[in-house]
Amino acid sequence: MARIELQLAHSYVHTVRSDADYALLPLDITFEDGGAYALLGPSGCGKTTMLNIISGLVTPSHGAIRFDGVDRTRATPQERNIAQVFQFPVIYDTMTVGENLAFPLRNRKVPADRIRERVGRIAEMLDLSGQLDQRAANLAADAKQKISLGRGLVRPDVSAVLFDEPLTVIDPHLKWALRRKLKQIHHELGLTLIYVTHDQVEAMTFADQVLVMARGRVVQQGTPADLFERPRHTFVGHFIGSPGMNLLPVDVRADGALWLGERRLGQPEALSLPAGPLTLGIRPEYLGLASGDDAGTVPATVTQVRHIGTSQLLGVRVDDREVKIHLPADAEPPAEGEVVHLALVGPHTRYYRNEELVG
Repeated sequence: MARIELQLAHSYVHTVRSDADYALLPLDITFEDGGAYALLGPSGCGKTTMLNIISGLVTPSHGAIRFDGVDRTRATPQERNIAQVFQFPVIYDTMTVGENLAFPLRNRKVPADRIRERVGRIAEMLDLSGQLDQRAANLAADAKQKISLGRGLVRPDVSAVLFDEPLTVIDPHLKWALRRKLKQIHHELGLTLIYVTHDQVEAMTFADQVLVMARGRVVQQGTPADLFERPRHTFVGHFIGSPGMNLLPVDVRADGALWLGERRLGQPEALSLPAGPLTLGIRPEYLGLASGDDAGTVPATVTQVRHIGTSQLLGVRVDDREVKIHLPADAEPPAEGEVVHLALVGPHTRYYRNEELVG
């Protein structure tokens, strides 16, 4: 395993004229030895480019990458000792499951007894023990991808194992179980794992640290709880959660109070917010219905009520803005068209200026 440091930027064009020409804007990131990381973001945000730079498939146009303090910017994937698992299975159909798992070790002249021990351990972790003698060609796509995962995990001496959306071909019913398996494998083997995905559930259940990416930069790195409770950027607030954070334009006026249009929301406790326009952010989980007699509440018209199993999702309209609210499954919901009142200011409310957290 290795401590991996990235101080770099990357552009696929020779002449950079603006930030839009960068696939990765300048960044300074460290992946600690033995950590489990997820690169999370929409398509085109730069996460696969970063993964390919780590592996050596792409050389950064600016800066350097270091493994345990040693410059590896121009080293090959073999010299970096990286294992990479791609979106679609990369296996040998003519070999058995066991032979596929053993191949990376045999290629490195590992003794046969150690190969048997390691293959057996990885096969057991991935529930492949009963299929070791089967030809890989006869297996379903999800089983083939499990073999591909195993080939990435079987080498105990790798600097890191990189996963590029590896569960795309996995049956949805098996995805949850396999994510749990990967988490278990990480804890047992202590490998450095870096996992690319656009699926926030995959990222939050797999990783100890999640890097949320947008438009070629890392907008926030933190634990899943950090990203949910205190998003440092409105993109993170909106992208994380189902549905994401409610965002409303507000003003801080001379008296220090928050105003939504011409409605006074009150003054947040223990916070000194900058005067002027801000964006108020509050997650649907922390937004409840209030009494119309309470100071600082705002009226909202119910537009939709959906029962979603463990809770109810309420859609309301505040002026021209759509706001989402999670209510307990056993709560008595208001009717569509009914006017309710919301308390927007509370301990879980966040405030942003120019998309960045200020309080």
